[in-house]
Amino acid sequence: MDLLSTIKKTIEQEIADFNDYFKSLLKSDVMLMNDALSFLSESVGKMMRPMLVILVSKSIGNVDEKNFSAAAAVEMLHTASLLHDDVIDESNKRRGRPSLNTRFNNNVAVLTGDYMFSMALNCTAKTGDIRVIDAISIMGRDLPNGEVMQVELQQNGSYSEENYLKVIYYKTASLFVCCAACAVYTAGGSDEYVEKFSNYAKYAGLCFQMKDDIFDYYSNDIGKPTGSDMSEGKITLPALYVLRTSSNPLLQPIKEKLSNGIYLDEKEIETLIEISKNEGGIDYTNSCIENYRNMAIESIPEDIENEYRDALIAYIDYVISREK
Repeated sequence: MDLLSTIKKTIEQEIADFNDYFKSLLKSDVMLMNDALSFLSESVGKMMRPMLVILVSKSIGNVDEKNFSAAAAVEMLHTASLLHDDVIDESNKRRGRPSLNTRFNNNVAVLTGDYMFSMALNCTAKTGDIRVIDAISIMGRDLPNGEVMQVELQQNGSYSEENYLKVIYYKTASLFVCCAACAVYTAGGSDEYVEKFSNYAKYAGLCFQMKDDIFDYYSNDIGKPTGSDMSEGKITLPALYVLRTSSNPLLQPIKEKLSNGIYLDEKEIETLIEISKNEGGIDYTNSCIENYRNMAIESIPEDIENEYRDALIAYIDYVISREK
């Protein structure tokens, strides 16, 4: 049985019900907005974040519409942030398909993102739980903070592993933490469960982003060319490792440009990618991912039934082993 099947066998009906629920929300009385939402509904991913909400909730209690509303709110905020990112980054693809800003235009993409933010607020209110509202509002704050912090660090040339971890917590791991906390709240779990599942989710989110960053060092079919992060001034963990540890003379001019907040040119990006691959950057990142995986598994509450524990382990193993 593959990892996704191991996860879904415990929540198969709930995932199917959630997908129907989520798609039912992607509607508008305005024809153009409805077209944009319909386009989005055709390109949803594997719903990793809602899957986490449902899995955690079912492992400690029941899954109901409050749980679905929280999961939908997180997914909508996530989707809205991606729509805005694609406009900012001038991306023309998302998940291997034309991005919404390419299919329509930047104005429609930004406004659709705004619409999704509004729908997320509505879903949050439907839970009737102030703790859920608080968790999702914090996440909504963390996402842009991560993006702006990344820009600030690029401008200042403040590249370090410590700063990288702060950025990916805000940009990615905070979403997973919000999922776990909301799952416990809507399932009626204890404060101890909130803490333990939030830790599990934080480490899973860090693994998710580190794995995503590795993809930038290789050719792929997800619409993101090799080195695209670096071309935008984003220096991720494999490169940070060799910049810190390698004495390769080819890195010296690269270090000088980065320290002065200057973006690398295509040739310099190619050089940094090859050195990162050849001098341990990818291996180091994979070792960090493995460490966080183990910390995530250690965070799973001991009294969770084995089938849910197995599914939670499969969840993080899928995060680590996915190819795109």
